[in-house]
Amino acid sequence: MQSTSYVAAVVGSVITLLLIATGTRALTRQLRLPFTVVLVLIGIGMAAVFRAFPHALPIPHDLELSAALIFYIFLPTLAFEAAFNLDARQLRENLGSVLLLAGPGLVLSTLVIGLIVHLATPIPFAAALLLGAILSATDPVAVIALFRRLGAPQRLRVLVEGESLFNDATSIVLARLLLGVVLAGTVSGRIILQGALDFVVVFVGGLAVGWLLGLLTGYALGRAEDNFIEITLTTVLAYVSYLVAEEVVHVSGVMATIAAGLSIGGWGRRKISRPVRRYLEHYWEYIAFIANALIFLLVGLRVEPSSLLGTPGVLFWMLVALLVSRAAVIYGFMPLVERLPGSEPIPIAYRAVIFWGGLRGAIALAIVLSLPPFPYRELFVTLTMGAVLFTLLAQGLTIEPLVRHLELDRPLLADRLAGLEGDFAAKRRAVDRLPELQASDLCSAPVTMRLERQYTKQLEGITATIQSLYARELANDDRQLALLALRALAEEKSLYVDMFDRGHLSEGALRHLLQELELRIDAVRHGRPLARGPHPSALWHWLDWISKVRWLAPLAERLHWYRVALDYEVTAARFHSGRRVLDMLEAQGRIAGTPASVVDGLRHRYQERYDAAQRTLDLIAERYPDWITDMQERLARRVLLNAEADAIAQQAEHGTLPAPVAERLAGEIAGELWSLRGHDVSKLKLEPVALVRRMPWFQDVAPAALVNIALRMQLQLAAKGQVVIRQGEPGDYMYFIAHGVVRVSRNEHGESRDLTTLRAGEFFGEMALLTERQLRNATVAAVTPCTLYRLHRDDLAAAMETQPAIRAVLEEESRRRADTRDPS
Repeated sequence: MQSTSYVAAVVGSVITLLLIATGTRALTRQLRLPFTVVLVLIGIGMAAVFRAFPHALPIPHDLELSAALIFYIFLPTLAFEAAFNLDARQLRENLGSVLLLAGPGLVLSTLVIGLIVHLATPIPFAAALLLGAILSATDPVAVIALFRRLGAPQRLRVLVEGESLFNDATSIVLARLLLGVVLAGTVSGRIILQGALDFVVVFVGGLAVGWLLGLLTGYALGRAEDNFIEITLTTVLAYVSYLVAEEVVHVSGVMATIAAGLSIGGWGRRKISRPVRRYLEHYWEYIAFIANALIFLLVGLRVEPSSLLGTPGVLFWMLVALLVSRAAVIYGFMPLVERLPGSEPIPIAYRAVIFWGGLRGAIALAIVLSLPPFPYRELFVTLTMGAVLFTLLAQGLTIEPLVRHLELDRPLLADRLAGLEGDFAAKRRAVDRLPELQASDLCSAPVTMRLERQYTKQLEGITATIQSLYARELANDDRQLALLALRALAEEKSLYVDMFDRGHLSEGALRHLLQELELRIDAVRHGRPLARGPHPSALWHWLDWISKVRWLAPLAERLHWYRVALDYEVTAARFHSGRRVLDMLEAQGRIAGTPASVVDGLRHRYQERYDAAQRTLDLIAERYPDWITDMQERLARRVLLNAEADAIAQQAEHGTLPAPVAERLAGEIAGELWSLRGHDVSKLKLEPVALVRRMPWFQDVAPAALVNIALRMQLQLAAKGQVVIRQGEPGDYMYFIAHGVVRVSRNEHGESRDLTTLRAGEFFGEMALLTERQLRNATVAAVTPCTLYRLHRDDLAAAMETQPAIRAVLEEESRRRADTRDPS
C-alpha cells in the first residue's frame, strides 16, 4: 500500500503542477507576460509557502528536478519538437551562421567565462572552464514564444532556435570532456587532442544515428495506413533515437534526436498522411508545453534565495562573464558569418536581439545536476540557478520592449500586403452575396443597402491603405514584381501540396516540384538568374549508357518508365498551377493599387509556362494514349472518392450517420485512395513480344518465332536529337521503335536529305545486318525522346536460322523501302 500511496502522491503532484501551469498560461495571455518567466516566479513563491508550511502540498517531496528527469524525459521531447517544427529550408540557408554560433561560438563563450571567473574568483581554471561550458547552453523557449506572438521575422527565429538546438548538444559534450579533465586534475596536449577527437566522434556519431533512425521511421511511415501507428512511430522515434545514441552507441543523444526530428520534419513529413501531419504539429507543441511547464515550475521550486545571497561576489562575476562572453560571440563572430560563401548579412537589430535573448534554462540545469560529487559541485549548482534566474527575469522580461524598439515586431511587407488583399477579396465576395441575401427574403432592402454602404466604405479604406503601402514602400517596379512573383510561387506550392495530399501527385513528383520552387524563390529573393538543374537529355544519355550493360538493362528500363511517369506528373502539376496563378493574377488586377504593368508582366511569363505545359501534355498523350487514359481514370476515381469521404465526414459531424459506420466507410475509402496514389508504370511498358506482334510485317509469323526475337531484345533510350545510327559506320544492331519518332536522312554528294520519318511500331537498321557490307546506308536521329529495343546481329541470325519467315519479312520490307527510296 505504501508504494501505491507514493504513486498516487506523485500523480497528484503532477496534476497540481499542470493545473497551475494552465492557470498561469491563461493569466499570461491576458497580461502579455512571458509564460516561462511567470512560471519560475510562481515556483519560487510556492517554494516559500512550502518552506513555511511543509504539509500544504506534497510537491516538493514527491518531485525533484533531477538530471535524469531532464535528460531522459523532457530533453528528447523538447529537442524533437523544436527540430520537427523548424523550417528546414530556412535552417539550410542559415546553417553556416547557426553552426558557427553553436560550435566555435560556444567554445569561445566557454573560454571567456572560464577566464573571467578564474581571474576574479578562487575557482581553478579547469573548473571555471567546466562552469563556462555549462552556462553556454542557451534556452530560447520564452524568446521563441514571444517571436511567435509578435510576428518577428522567420529568419531571426531560425537563428535563435537553431543556435540553441545545436549548442545544447555541443555544451553537453564539451562539459563531459572538461569534467574528465577536472577529475583527472591535469591537462596535457594528449588529453586535449583526445578530447577534440572524442568531441567530433560523439557529435557526428549522434547525427548519423538520428539520421539513420529517422530514415527507417520515414519508410515505415510511408507504408503505415493507420493514424495511431503514425503518431506512435514519431513519439517512439524521439526517445529511441536518444536512448540508442546515449546507451548503445555512446554518442550524443541530443544530436541524434535533433537529426531524427529534422529528417521527419523535412524529408519524412510528406510520408505522413494529411490529417496526421496536421495533428502532429499541434501534438508536439502540446507535449513541449507540458515539458516546459513542469521544468520551469520545478526550477522555481528548486531555487533557494538564501544560497544565492551566500555567494554575492562569485555570482556577480559569473553574471559579468555571462554577458561579456555572449557579447564576444555575437559581436565578435557574427561579422565572420557574412564572409562565408552565400551567406546573407545579419542586421544589427538581429544581433542585438540574439545577444539579449540568450537565456539559460533546462539544459544548463541538467548538466550541472548530473555532475558527480567534487569540491565545486554545490557552488556550480547555485551559480547555474542564479544564471537561469537572472536571464529569465532580467532578460526575459525586457526582450519584448527591445524587439518592439527595434521594430522587429512588424510583419514582413509581403505578409502585410497579402493580409490587406485577402481582406479585400473576402469583403468583395461578401458584397457579391448581398443580392442573393435580399432575393431570399431573409433581409429587407434597407438592411442590405446599409450593409452594402458599410462594406463599400471598408473596401475603399483597404484600397487606400494598399495604395499608400505601394507609394511608401513599393515605389520601385522591380520590388513590386519580386513581391508579386513570391506570392505566385507561394500559390504554386500550396497547390502542389494539396495535390499530393489528395493523391494526385506522387512523393517523387512533389519533391521535384518543391526543389524547383526553392531555386526560383531564392532567385527572386536575391535578384539573381534562376539556377538551372541538369538538362533532361543528360539523364537520357546516362540511361542509354547503362542500358548497354546487359545486367543493368532491367534497371535502366525501370528508371526510364519512372522518369516518363514523373515527367507527366510534373508537367500536369505545372499546367494546373499555371492556371491557378493566372486566375490569381486576374483577381489581383482588379484590386486598385496593384500596378497593371507589373501584373501583366508576370501574367505573360505564366501564360508562356502554361502553354508550354499544355503542349507537352498533348505530346505525352499522343505517345502514350493508353497510359494517359489510365491516369485520367485514376484521377477521376480519386476525385470521386474524396467527394465520398467529404460527404461521410459531413454526415458524421451532423449526427445523421452513426460514428462506427462513418469510421468504417472512411477507412474503406482511405484504403482505396491509398491504392490509387501516384501512377502505375506497368501501363507504360510495352513488352518486346507485344511490340513485335503489333507490327504489320510480322502478322503472318508464328508466335513462337516472335517470342524467339523478343527474348533477345535489349532496351535502348534515345534523347531528342540523339543520333542512333550514322551513315557509313559499321552496324551490329537493328532497332524496333516502342515509343517516339525518328527521322531517316542520307548524305548524298555532300548534302543531307531527309528520306522518311518512322514512328512507334516500325523498325530500322536491318539492312546492314542482312548484307555482307555491314555498313549503314543512312543516318537515323531521334526527333523526340525515344524508347527503342535493339536486336544484335548474332541474335537476328539465330532467329532467322530457326524461323526463315523472319528473314523473308525483313528482306521484303527492305526491298519495298529501297523501291520507294526510303532506305534503312
